[in-house]
Amino acid sequence: MAAKKETEKEKTTGESRAKELMYKRTTIWEKLDKKETKKMDDFTKDYIDFLNKAKTERLAVEEGIRIAKEAGFRPISTYKKLKEGDRVYFSNREKTLFLAVIGKEPIENGIYAVGAHIDSPRLDLKPNPLYEADGMALLKTHYYGGIKKYQWTTIPLAIHGVVVRKDGNKLNVSIGEEEDEPVFCVTDLLPHLAREQANKPLREAITGEELNVLFGGIPYEDDKVKEKVKLNILDILNKKYGMTERDFTSAELEIVPAFKARYVGLDSAYVGGYGQDDRVCAYTALRAICDMGLCTKTAVCVLADKEEVGSMGNTGMESRAFEFFLADLMNLKGEYDELALKKALSRSKMLSADVDAGYDPTYASVMEKNNSCYLGEGVCVAKYSGHGGKSGGNDASAEFVGEVRKMFEENDVAWQIGELGKVDQGGGGTIAYYLADQGLDVIDCGVAVLSMHAPFEITSKADIYMAYKAYSVFMRH
Repeated sequence: MAAKKETEKEKTTGESRAKELMYKRTTIWEKLDKKETKKMDDFTKDYIDFLNKAKTERLAVEEGIRIAKEAGFRPISTYKKLKEGDRVYFSNREKTLFLAVIGKEPIENGIYAVGAHIDSPRLDLKPNPLYEADGMALLKTHYYGGIKKYQWTTIPLAIHGVVVRKDGNKLNVSIGEEEDEPVFCVTDLLPHLAREQANKPLREAITGEELNVLFGGIPYEDDKVKEKVKLNILDILNKKYGMTERDFTSAELEIVPAFKARYVGLDSAYVGGYGQDDRVCAYTALRAICDMGLCTKTAVCVLADKEEVGSMGNTGMESRAFEFFLADLMNLKGEYDELALKKALSRSKMLSADVDAGYDPTYASVMEKNNSCYLGEGVCVAKYSGHGGKSGGNDASAEFVGEVRKMFEENDVAWQIGELGKVDQGGGGTIAYYLADQGLDVIDCGVAVLSMHAPFEITSKADIYMAYKAYSVFMRH
C-alpha cells in the first residue's frame, strides 16, 4: 500500500515538473475569447479585401497609401519639420512604400521597424509579347520568382500594370478582374495526348517558353492582312488604350490569377488566395503602424519590391532607399549627420516580416516536426534563414531572440519557432540579411503558409490576426 502511494506521489511530481519544464504546443483557437474572435473575423474580412485589390506591387502601394491616408499619414514631401506623433509616408517609384510614426526619442537612438515585401511570383509579359499562330493571338511571358510552372496552366488569369506610350503618357491597365471582363489562360495538353509529357520530370513537363497566354481569336475583317487575329487584338488595344504594338516595349504588364481570395474549410478556418507570400505580412504590418498611437522610438513600416528575385534594383531592399528614408526623417527633425545615421542603423531593431512554410501532413517527409511551424499556432519566428549550412541568410543573436520572445509573451502574442524544412531539403532567403548588413538587429517573423508560391496559397486566419498583434507590439516598443 505504501509503495502504491509513493508511485502516485512520484507521478504527481513528474506531471508537475513536466508542466513546469516542457513546452507544449497549443493552437490559438484554444485561447481566443469571443470578443477577440470577433476582432479576428473583422480583421480577416478586411485582409481578404486587400488581397483582391492588391494583386501586384504597384496596386499594393496604391492601396497601402489609401489606407495610410485614412489613418492620418501624409507624404513626407509635405513636411518642413517633423515632431513627435507625425505620421509620414514615402513612395519609391510606386513600387515600395515606407511609413513612419515619429517617436519621442531622437532617431539616433534607433528605431523599431517591420519590413515585408509586396511582390509575388507571377508571369510577366516579354518586351515583344504578341504573336499570332494558327488563328490564335498569344502572349509570350517570362516567369517572375520561383514558381511550379504547371500550376499556372488552365487557370483564369488577369492582366495588370502600366504602359508608357511614345508620347510619355502612362496608362494603367487592368483586365480580367470584373465579372463582365474576359480572362486569359495558359493552355495545357489533354491527358489523351500527354504520354510524352507525363514521362518528363515534374519541373520539365511545362517549360518557361510554353507559358504562352491565350489572348484572342477573332480575325480583322480585311483579306489583304496576313496576321488578321493579331491586328484585331491591336485594334482593340488601340481603341481602348491608344496603344500600338511598339508600346509593349515600354510597359510593365503582369499576369496574375483572376480568381478572388476567399475562406477555405467548412469552418472558414483558413484564407485562400493569390499573393499571400508576402502580402499577408505586408497588410498586417501596414495595419499595425496605421493603428499605432504615440511611441517612444520612431516606428517604421517597409513594404518592399523585388524580394522574389533577390531584392535587387532600386525598389528592392538591396538598394539604399531605406537608408535614404531614414536620413530624410532625421533631416526633417534637425538630427541628421552621417555618423548619427550610422548610429541609428546600428541601434535599430527590425522584424523581417516574411512567411514561413507551414507543416503539411500530406508532405511530411520534407519537414522536421520539432522545428516546423503549424497553421493556427501563432506567428512564426525563424532565427535563421538560408540553405544548407545557413548559407545566404541572416542568423539573429540569442539576445535579440530573447528580446522578441519577452515582448510577445508579455503581450499575449501566440508565437512559434521553426525553420524552412529539413536541413538539406532546400531553404530560402528573405530581406533580413540586407538590413542586417546595415547594422540592424533583424529576425524573420511571419505567417505559416501552405502551397507557398502557388497561385492559390493557404493561411490560417488566426495566424493572420496574431501577426498583426505581433507587429503592433514590436513597433510600439
